[in-house]
Amino acid sequence: MLKPPSFQPPQLGASGHPRRSLSASQHQLLHHVSRSFDLSIRLLPGALQAPVAIGYLLARATDTVADTTALPLTERQVLLDLMAQTIAAQATSAEESCELSRLTQAFAAQQTDPHERALMLDLPQCLRLLHTLSEADQTSVRQVLRHITQGQQLDMNRFGPGLQALQTEAELSEYTWLVAGCVGEFWTELCGRHLPGYSLLPQAEMLRIGREYGMGLQRLNIVRDAGADLVAGRCYWPEETLRQAGLSPELLAQAAVNPDADTLQALTPLYTQWLDHTQAQLADGMRYALALKPLRLRLASALPALIGARTLALLRQAGPAALNQRIKMPRHEVRALLWRIALRWGSWAVLNQQFQKMCGVPRS
Repeated sequence: MLKPPSFQPPQLGASGHPRRSLSASQHQLLHHVSRSFDLSIRLLPGALQAPVAIGYLLARATDTVADTTALPLTERQVLLDLMAQTIAAQATSAEESCELSRLTQAFAAQQTDPHERALMLDLPQCLRLLHTLSEADQTSVRQVLRHITQGQQLDMNRFGPGLQALQTEAELSEYTWLVAGCVGEFWTELCGRHLPGYSLLPQAEMLRIGREYGMGLQRLNIVRDAGADLVAGRCYWPEETLRQAGLSPELLAQAAVNPDADTLQALTPLYTQWLDHTQAQLADGMRYALALKPLRLRLASALPALIGARTLALLRQAGPAALNQRIKMPRHEVRALLWRIALRWGSWAVLNQQFQKMCGVPRS
């Protein structure tokens, strides 16, 4: 497998303080919690690596708290609120730091996944790294984390005991923007700050399609994980949309455990519409990536869209029966994709061609 570029050495930020990269252990942690995002971060120009990586690790830590449904809701809410407050603060008291350390260590001890346990234990160091960024980058990281944790808090409040569902398409749109669409905006803001002239498109258009890109990746996560979420009592298909097809969250939850031909057939039009909407947003993501001038930045931005497009093609192939399957792009296909891109130097033409191929569009 191709070895991506390593993190850049420390540089001086605007304040004159060192702008630190992640340590080797934190880099390994990033690889374990998300292989595809780790690849993207490694490909980024040096000035972007630290703020993007630190923001991502903090978001994954808050997401771990929000998603650990085996633990009491009130316990997770207290910890998530404290994490959000600490991230937002320019400085914290010794008492607050000790309380956060105590709660995160207790939470980590209850994690069954060793990588998530390590992530929680490493949270104090991630917070210290946040303070080594320039003031502008710190503001950007805090702003995107404020949106993400707001979405996570909404999720925790919305999905209580028993099966619960989103009510409207507006709620779905709000959720996907809060937890992912804002990340596309964050990424674009950093590029505009650190890489003048980085794009062939105006900044306002890059912000718009970057937002759509992030929301599309979240919609992909939702449909890929729909079966497991339904079993856990979470339905992201809005009730108003399900009613129009004669369906309900209860019917979908039953089908996620025991496939029912009638339910899956009724779901097929909605399932196809969901995938079509998501593919259009990923196409915005490729338009975003192809507008970027620096090669490394273009590759880093294109990779999630390419992997997402292949995952969508696999979901289309499985159909609504994917509720009972775990759909994921195999590692050997990811390696082959990276080789095909590398051998053609990540050109505009090869990236566009590979996106069409991943989507399953036949070549003319």
